[in-house]
Amino acid sequence: MSEFFPAVLGVDGCRAGWLSVLWSGPGAEVKLHHQFTDVLAELAAIIAVDMPIGLPDQNGRKAEAEARKVLGRRSSSVFSTPSEAAVQAKDWETACLINLQHSNPPRKLSKQSFGLVPKIREIDVLISPLLQRKVHEVHPEVSFYHMNERQPLQFNKKTKEGENERQNLLKCAGFPIFDLSLQIYRRKLVARDDIVDACACAWTARRIQLKLAQSYPFKPEVNGRGLQMQIKA
Repeated sequence: MSEFFPAVLGVDGCRAGWLSVLWSGPGAEVKLHHQFTDVLAELAAIIAVDMPIGLPDQNGRKAEAEARKVLGRRSSSVFSTPSEAAVQAKDWETACLINLQHSNPPRKLSKQSFGLVPKIREIDVLISPLLQRKVHEVHPEVSFYHMNERQPLQFNKKTKEGENERQNLLKCAGFPIFDLSLQIYRRKLVARDDIVDACACAWTARRIQLKLAQSYPFKPEVNGRGLQMQIKA
C-alpha cells in the first residue's frame, strides 16, 4: 500500500482531546485536535474513530457483543455503550441510576465507561445518518485482530511487548509506523498507545475506503435517530 490514495483519517480519544493519523500513502501525519469539530474539518475521504457512534435505548449493543466474541482474551477492552439517557447525566452517580433503569438486566456504569461519556456526547451532537457515510465507528483491538490473521493479540497494549506486537502488525500490514520516542506531544496529553490505536483506526479507514472492512454486526442496529450502531474493522 505504498501508492498515494485519497487521504483517510484514524482517530483515537486522548487526554488532550482527539489524536488523529492522516494517511494517504507512503507517509502518515500525527495531529492533535482539541474538539471533534476540528477532526471533521480535516480533508479526509473516510474518518474512522474509536468511540461509540449511535446510542442505544438500553445499555449495550450487538456491536460490542459481537466484537467481544472474536477478541477472546482481549474482550475486556470493549466497553458497553451506555444508554442514551445515561449519556446525558452530569455525574457518575446519576448516570448509574439512569442506566439501571435502561438496561436488562439492570446494570450500573463503570467509572471507566463514564470517563468516555464527554467524548461520546461530543460526537453524538454532531453525527447524523448522512455524516455516517464518512465517519465510522471502529475499535483498534478488532482492527489488530484482523491484522493478526483473525487471532486475538497476546499482550496488553499498555506493555512494551504489546506496543511492539501492534507496531509489528502495522508494519506487516503496510502501514508507515512511527518512532514513538520522537513524538512531540507530552505523555500526559497523548499516550504512546493513543498513537498506535489511531494508526490502527487509519488502517481500518483504508479498508472501509476499499470496501474490504468487516462489520460487527453484519447488519447494523439502528437507533431512534436513524444512526447505525456498528463496529467496522
